[in-house]
Amino acid sequence: MQAFLNELQAFMDQGGFVMLPLAVAVLVLWYALGYRFATIKRGDPRSVRRLIRRFYQQQNNPGHDPVSSKGIVDSAIVEGLMLAQTFSHAPAKNLRAYLNDAFSHYSRDMSKYSRLIMTIVAAAPLTGLLGTVAGMIETFDSLMDANLFSQSGGGIAGGISQALFTTQMGLVVAIPGLIMGRALDRRQHRIERELEQIKDMLCSNEHKTVEVMT
Repeated sequence: MQAFLNELQAFMDQGGFVMLPLAVAVLVLWYALGYRFATIKRGDPRSVRRLIRRFYQQQNNPGHDPVSSKGIVDSAIVEGLMLAQTFSHAPAKNLRAYLNDAFSHYSRDMSKYSRLIMTIVAAAPLTGLLGTVAGMIETFDSLMDANLFSQSGGGIAGGISQALFTTQMGLVVAIPGLIMGRALDRRQHRIERELEQIKDMLCSNEHKTVEVMT
């Protein structure tokens, strides 16, 4: 354990003072990505139209197995069908308003931490650049002192090493966060389009007029 702590300390010292904020950024970034990955789950892979008809049949057929929700789309369909049944005699625009209110928390939950992720992705390379500037300053200070061959982690070698290391660390934080964040954003937008499709189908009563497809 002590050896690991010593290696970690040496790793942090190698990049200078910017390593602590970069390390904190890594922890926060991957927590936020993990939260969004666990939250943005569609559920049953079947199309929205088939799911609505299937869940509608299950709700109106006591002999069928109870409805189980595995993700956002499943839960939204079940919730939407209950609202459609409750306000079956209300105008479509009123039902649409109720559905908008009922589904708003799905978009809110899916969007949580998205701005934080993009902020860290944008800030990490700049933080690495700050370390690069600090390393270059150390290098030029060493030139002024004629400390050309320092072996103690300072001097020209130490300054250039710190400059390159912090740049690398900033990119290591930003690139995976950017890729994962964009992938989760695409998944969120796809689910949001499906939520709109659910509202359209429920307001048009399409689920009542077509038999369940097998």
